[in-house]
Amino acid sequence: MAEGDDLFPGFEPLWIEGPAGRWFGRAGGPAEAPPLLLLHGFPQSHAMWHRLAPTLARTHRVIALDLKGYGWSAAPASGSAETAAGTAYAKRRIGAEIVAVMERLGHIRFALAGHDRGARVGYRLALDEPGRIERLALLDIVPTAVQWARIEANPGANPHWPFLSRPAPEPEAMIRRDPDGYFEGLLRDWTAGHDLAAFDTRALTLYRQAWNVPERIHAFCEDYRAGGADGPDRAADRDDLAAGRTLAMPVLVLASEAYLDRDKPETALAAWQRTFAPKAEGVSIASGHFMAEEAPEPTLRALRDFLEA
Repeated sequence: MAEGDDLFPGFEPLWIEGPAGRWFGRAGGPAEAPPLLLLHGFPQSHAMWHRLAPTLARTHRVIALDLKGYGWSAAPASGSAETAAGTAYAKRRIGAEIVAVMERLGHIRFALAGHDRGARVGYRLALDEPGRIERLALLDIVPTAVQWARIEANPGANPHWPFLSRPAPEPEAMIRRDPDGYFEGLLRDWTAGHDLAAFDTRALTLYRQAWNVPERIHAFCEDYRAGGADGPDRAADRDDLAAGRTLAMPVLVLASEAYLDRDKPETALAAWQRTFAPKAEGVSIASGHFMAEEAPEPTLRALRDFLEA
């Protein structure tokens, strides 16, 4: 048995050749069922879905991918001005690569649920190629343009955003001194209990394996550089907001009470409704940021109600 297989009973491991190297994922559920793509967040991997995926696979063909640079998927190295600026990890580019991966698996249209960085890939893909996405669930984010407006209004908020988006190799070098200390500190800070109690030890092992690899630390930073104050992700948001583009498919916004919506000037749902998803519905989850692991039952219930509507 490969490491992590026991977290996803009945799922098959996938290695898919894509435009940016090999992608790793797991697939489960009836082959003829409606496809559902699950995209994880930072600093995790597909393993974050292990408490939800088996139940979702009763009604869907579930594909849980490791994002580019995360988990066991390829982590392209910087070696040019383009990649140094984070362009290789722009959400528009990753979304197009994921479309190619899903096509290789035989899925042209699919539902998508994304958490954190995976949700950023998800909404960018859905804006760029709306015909691909049947339904879109966004877990615990606001649009990148809104996030930066909040940070600029309150510079002490979410300090990992400006830190990780600093030019290479400054953040990489600082993190490499103690990767476990840095990343586990973030996990603790963002949970409701400010500890690691919500995480399965097997999932934590997989997270630690990835974030202790220098190439993946660099990939994480490239991800945030793409989403930086002057990066391509924010620019894409600005362009679409100026053009009045909105998400055409049904959208569900799940927001954590103890993290995303805590002491904020507006709720996550309100932020989406005034920007890209005027018709979005929302559910508030009594949880910290990692709701799929901290509060799996209400998170699963909200997703199932939305996907099966």
